[in-house]
Amino acid sequence: MGSYMRHIAILTLLLAVTGCIPPGRADYAPPPPQLLTDPVVLGMAPEQAPTSTWQAAPVTPNAQQVESGTYIVQPGDTLRGIANKTGAGSQIIASANGLVDPYVIHSGQRLKITGGRYHTVNSGETGIAIARAYGAPWRELVALNALEEPYILRVGQKMLLPATAPVDPASLSIDQRAAAFNLDIDDIVTGSQPALADGATAHEPSDWRKAITPNAAIATPAGFSGRFQWPVDGTVISSFGSKGGGKVNDGLNIGVPRGTPIRASADGVVAYSGDEIGVFGGLILINHGSGWVTAYGHADKLNVTRGQKVKAGDIIGLAGESGYVQQPQLHFEIRKDRKPVDPNIHLPKRG
Repeated sequence: MGSYMRHIAILTLLLAVTGCIPPGRADYAPPPPQLLTDPVVLGMAPEQAPTSTWQAAPVTPNAQQVESGTYIVQPGDTLRGIANKTGAGSQIIASANGLVDPYVIHSGQRLKITGGRYHTVNSGETGIAIARAYGAPWRELVALNALEEPYILRVGQKMLLPATAPVDPASLSIDQRAAAFNLDIDDIVTGSQPALADGATAHEPSDWRKAITPNAAIATPAGFSGRFQWPVDGTVISSFGSKGGGKVNDGLNIGVPRGTPIRASADGVVAYSGDEIGVFGGLILINHGSGWVTAYGHADKLNVTRGQKVKAGDIIGLAGESGYVQQPQLHFEIRKDRKPVDPNIHLPKRG
């Protein structure tokens, strides 16, 4: 039933992304998103494949309105305690008042309280699921709440919502929510980690072939040198950069025969393996640490699951033509600090 509901939810979302430009005719009209109904996961039967990470826990909107104002610090107050008293987020209060870790405050100090609607994070909720529940773009929540890597929310954390988010998200139709919720690679990288309780730590990445439950937050790799290798051996059919008419390719499209093994470009941890972004079809994201992420799209088979450690050269899937493309290929991206960079700069030169 979980798999069935997942596919229904995906079909109802109008997921959009501009990062991958399919080669072919200028008047090419993309087909409907293809779903991977038989993901191959090493050591797991298809029916055991984990559910989408960003749907790990349903979100019930619980936002409360907070009025703007000033709070005078009382003896014994803590930043978290003030947040609980006022209903505002502790990080928002800190940012508004120029406080930095360890957030020292003094009795009698006057703190500015930023008004707005705040959602209280519950166990297992992910950022992009919260955004979807309110019909709001996740990237706006990231900016408003000054979220940074590893983008792990905490249970009880209060998230400031965009002023444009509907007052009553339940009044929106499914199509209206989908129109305000455009999932892309950056959303998954920054918003797919389930919330942790205070004091809890993220799970260490698993050994090969061992799955980690979808509602577990995964620790980010400690660091990375920034050295990559080619994920497949093929011909570049669409290069990085502007394609005219407002279209931009955030990576390389490499033509290869269907079934060609896709290899991890560098050591890292699988941050995502799924098919929620229709334009990419089967998509794998690997977090390498230090802000480096690689993406592998249009896969016909996915051989890894979220939370697995991989080494450079490990086979992570098989190339195909899932998503909005007309021939077998791999869409490959390298991102640094959330921004796509030209893979040719970081890949070995080929003869």
